[in-house]
Amino acid sequence: MADGIDIVPAGPAHAQVLSALHARAFADPALSGPAWDAASFLSLLSTPCVEGFILTVEGVPRALSLWRHVLDEGELLTIGTDPAVRSRGLGRTLLRHGLTHLAARGVVRCFLEVAVTNTAAAGLYASCGFQNAGRRRGYYQHGGVSIDATVMGIDLKLGQIG
Repeated sequence: MADGIDIVPAGPAHAQVLSALHARAFADPALSGPAWDAASFLSLLSTPCVEGFILTVEGVPRALSLWRHVLDEGELLTIGTDPAVRSRGLGRTLLRHGLTHLAARGVVRCFLEVAVTNTAAAGLYASCGFQNAGRRRGYYQHGGVSIDATVMGIDLKLGQIG
């Protein structure tokens, strides 16, 4: 990729790197819940049909995404960007990469949940073609606070990845 940006597959061996990056990206639990630890990443990436990606800038991990797919349906489990490099389009680049990757694997529809308080992420997803598909009441629970999630979906077979 251009400008020293590269996207590499992430596997179980990357659990510590993913956890550290996730902790930076999700430092504000009011937006999306607490950060995931290395054991969570190790467990998920050891599961069939779960794939991760790390976006690096000049070799430094700056964004991550984790996806699950079963048959023709996919789910974005998490995506985050290091706050030090936000608003540079890295999240959008990684989101598009993951959606394109899933489409190449035969996935025709992809879903995600986003905290209703995380308007920046919801805006990114909408700008990439995701549409509201529902709401999960109390989906995120942390610190005694319950936050609803908006369910969003995109039809990949239409090729409308923004």
